[in-house]
Amino acid sequence: MALETDFIVIGSGIAGLRAAIEIAQSGAKVTVFTKQKTDDSNTQYAQGGVAVVLSDDDNAELHEEDTLYAGAGLCDVEAVKTLVEGGTKYIQELISWGTEFDREGGKLVFTQEAAHSRRRILHAHGDATGKEISRALIARARLEKNISILPFTATEGLIIQDGRCCGVRYIDALLKAPREMFAKAVILCTGGAGQIYLHTTNPDVATGDGMAMAYFAGAEIADIEFVQFHPTVLNLENAPRFLLSEAMRGEGGILRNKYGERFMFNYHELGELAPRDVVSRSIVAEMKRTGTRTAFLDMTEKDEDYLNHRFPKIHETCQFYNLNIAKDLLPVSPAVHYFMGGMRTDLHGRSTVPGLYGAGEVTCTGVHGANRLASNSLLEGLVFGARAGAAALADNSKFKIQNSKFVDLESEILNLEVGISTAVKKRVKRVMWERVGIGRNAEDLRRAVKEFEQIEQAKLGTASRNFVAVAKLIATAALWREESRGGHYREDFPERDDAKFQVHSIQKLGAEISSDDKIYF
Repeated sequence: MALETDFIVIGSGIAGLRAAIEIAQSGAKVTVFTKQKTDDSNTQYAQGGVAVVLSDDDNAELHEEDTLYAGAGLCDVEAVKTLVEGGTKYIQELISWGTEFDREGGKLVFTQEAAHSRRRILHAHGDATGKEISRALIARARLEKNISILPFTATEGLIIQDGRCCGVRYIDALLKAPREMFAKAVILCTGGAGQIYLHTTNPDVATGDGMAMAYFAGAEIADIEFVQFHPTVLNLENAPRFLLSEAMRGEGGILRNKYGERFMFNYHELGELAPRDVVSRSIVAEMKRTGTRTAFLDMTEKDEDYLNHRFPKIHETCQFYNLNIAKDLLPVSPAVHYFMGGMRTDLHGRSTVPGLYGAGEVTCTGVHGANRLASNSLLEGLVFGARAGAAALADNSKFKIQNSKFVDLESEILNLEVGISTAVKKRVKRVMWERVGIGRNAEDLRRAVKEFEQIEQAKLGTASRNFVAVAKLIATAALWREESRGGHYREDFPERDDAKFQVHSIQKLGAEISSDDKIYF
């Protein structure tokens, strides 16, 4: 007999947990799959904060304008309105659930980040905003008796019957054996795919599984060429990349070259507070100009006690490497941080496949356009996680689960490859970094696509196949978009081309890449 539940949520970050809570509150049973520990997600690693209109000098229109500006002409206006207007409600809800954002004298404290016209960034425990939100949501989810969380349970594929998504294929955590579970609907909240690049701020779990599973299930993938590189990532030899929060520049941090010169105003009128894509490309340009592998973040004009209190995790990490954030210039360079594209959904998380929903970084709602505004990611997961949960419940509450086609998978155990092959991972990460990075061109992109096609010819396990598929989707879309916009920069097409490319790239299994002027369907 096949396993059954009412609804399946894949991912235990902010989007997944909020979707699960939304469904469970109705009395329906929800099973949450998560690849590692429950709190192991991109949400957990988010430092800077969450953008929300709650201060007296702010309003929804300003937040919307800032989001649209950062998105470089590709944001969907209705999606942005939904994000901003819903954000205030759901952040207040988070607070009521016990989320401890930083306060002074009992009042919420807001900070500034790049491309924001107001100080609207809430933070928690200095630079541990994501960790605190994750803690509060996990605690709230555990109060719901209808939520079952399955840690260390990797999903590898979606079950499609009669054109409808009705379950998942996963690896049993104890037996390391393939299993299937059926449900009325599935909600993908698997996060991004930073690990397909050599250098990233993302945790090990961010391998793009959800995007690949959606693609192979027949869902449309939109705007996946838009990859955001975070400009200020600690770059030390023989050390993992570590994010130095956007908020550090918001609090007055200055970018300098190897000669100690401040350079950002040579590239953009907003200086260090320009959009992330601009700052990242500017750092790369300055490194090339000066013949160095890093730029430097200078916080030395700020009080040491204030910095250590405001950025405790960053202070601790830098101290481990014998760096004092208040006295030393911090070596930085860009690294992959966020994906603006993903599974195409409407404003309620519905994909182009019936029964399949999504929220957060794995999706493309049009809210980020070509370049996400800093600190809008946690807000997106919260708002659209709740909306996807509500829609899945409303659309499918009367659907009768069909599991008659369940197939015993025990015979496949001996041939099962658990996880991504080391050889595949190394090759893909190197190719993506060298040929599908910050600066792109047709020759490199064609070679990347060809290499991924060659890898696909090998006998791959499901996880490896998924890993390669996401890389190929990005390279293919980047080759197709012959312009520069937001997180996508073509050295051979350096200008933005609204006449031809103010559209969304659309990819679907078995079809040529196409375009659409709207994200909805």
